[in-house]
Amino acid sequence: MSKITERLDNLKLEMQKPEFLEGKGLSNEVNIRIFCYDPAEEMIVRHFVEQVVSDVTMECHPIERNLYKVFLSICDDKRITDRAPQMEEKKGKEFLFTNLQKFANNKSFVEKMQYAPHAPGDVLLLTGVGEVFPFMRIHSLLEALQPEFPDIPILVMYPGTYDGRFVRLFDKLEPNPYYRAFNIVGGSDR
Repeated sequence: MSKITERLDNLKLEMQKPEFLEGKGLSNEVNIRIFCYDPAEEMIVRHFVEQVVSDVTMECHPIERNLYKVFLSICDDKRITDRAPQMEEKKGKEFLFTNLQKFANNKSFVEKMQYAPHAPGDVLLLTGVGEVFPFMRIHSLLEALQPEFPDIPILVMYPGTYDGRFVRLFDKLEPNPYYRAFNIVGGSDR
């Protein structure tokens, strides 16, 4: 069994524990956990997510929110998805990025991801972190999510590293500070 498969199996077990679902043992901190993995293992992680989301035998109910799909939905709502390539070609990447940030922001992401009522056993499972870069940064989104999802755990599938103080996407980009989450199931082999 590969190391990532073993870690994902352990994650599945951990997600179902009452301590995880209730946020116990986190020193009254918010119940946000990050599962870091090598970006080269993305397809294995995606397969795992598909399996746990559809597994009706689990003691929890993972609710996946793929951040890239959320971003595309926001762009669709603003009717810009089809026009974006022409805008970039005509006015440049920086112009497009600046204009997208006006409406594809933390608030719009949180609104798209929200659902009601939150039920005991729900787990907000965030995926697509690498796909949505640079339009959304997980450290700023987590800050916006905290007040809107205080009653259920948030689990981030993160292609990179988190050392308890900084998230570093793909293990290559500039680290960003975020100190309110906890690593789950240990780090990857890197």
